[in-house]
Amino acid sequence: MILLFKIGFLDISIVNLIDIALVSVLIYQVYKLMRGSVAIKIFLGFLSIYLLYLVVSAAKMELLTIILGQFMGVGVLAAIILFQQEIRKFLLIVGKSSIFSNENVLQELFFWRKRESGAFNVTPIIEACKALSGSSTGALIVLSSNSELKFYAESGDLIDAIVSKRLLISIFNKFSPLHDGGVIIYNGRVKAARCILPVTERDVPAQFGLRHRAAIGMSEATDTLVLVVSEETGQVSLAKSGKILHNLSFQEVREMINSYLTGENIEEKFIEVTAFERMRTKKKITEL
Repeated sequence: MILLFKIGFLDISIVNLIDIALVSVLIYQVYKLMRGSVAIKIFLGFLSIYLLYLVVSAAKMELLTIILGQFMGVGVLAAIILFQQEIRKFLLIVGKSSIFSNENVLQELFFWRKRESGAFNVTPIIEACKALSGSSTGALIVLSSNSELKFYAESGDLIDAIVSKRLLISIFNKFSPLHDGGVIIYNGRVKAARCILPVTERDVPAQFGLRHRAAIGMSEATDTLVLVVSEETGQVSLAKSGKILHNLSFQEVREMINSYLTGENIEEKFIEVTAFERMRTKKKITEL
C-alpha cells in the first residue's frame, strides 16, 4: 500500500482515494436513479438513521446503539422490499452493459451468434398514430428492441400478429374490447394487447393522464420506448427511462423509433418529468 499523506492519525493511500471516489460515484448514481421519485425521501431517511447509528455507536450510547442496531439488522431486507422498483431498474442498467448483453461483441465471439437487428418498418405505426391522433383516439404502444416482455404480455391478450395500420386502429377503437391498456410490439409483431403496465409513482404534470403515467412507469421498469397518443389533445409523446418528449411531430416520432430500434442511445434527448412542468411554466411567463 502506497502512503500518500497523513491527516492526524489517518493514513491516506491511493487505495483509500480510489475507494472514496468509487463510493461517491455509486451514491451519485443511486441519487440519479431515484431523483424525482418518492423513493428518494425514503432513501434519505434510511441514510439519516444509519449516520445516527454510527454516531451513537462511536459515542458508546449502548441503549440507542442496541435499538438502532436491531433496526439496521433488518435494514437490508426492508430496503429490498421498499426499493424493489429502483433495484429492478439498477439491475436492468447493469445487465445492459454486461459482457453477456446483446450489445456486446464478446457474446458474438464466444457464442458464435450473429447479432440480429431489432429494426423493422415503422410506417404502419406512424400511419396508425396519424389516424388515431386525427380522431382523438387514445393509444399506448410499447416498443421493445431486445425482449418479448412476456411478463407484461401475459397480463393482456396474446395476439402475435404482424404490425399493420388497420390492426392498431382496430385495437384502439373506442368500442374495441382490447383498447383499454397497452400494446406490446417486438420484432415487427404485435405480441399482445390490453396489457397492464406499471404506473409511475413520480409527481407528473397535471396535464398528463393515466396513459402518460403508465408510459413513464413502463419506461422506468423496462428498457423500452413507449408511445402515447393523447385522447384529449391528439398529441403524440414518447417515454424512455422515466423521461418524456411531448407534442412531437410524426417525423420526429419516426426518427426516434428508428434510432431506438437500431440501438442508438437516445436517452439524452428526453426531458426529466420533474423538469417538464418548470419548462412549461417558464414558457407561459415568457409568452405573457
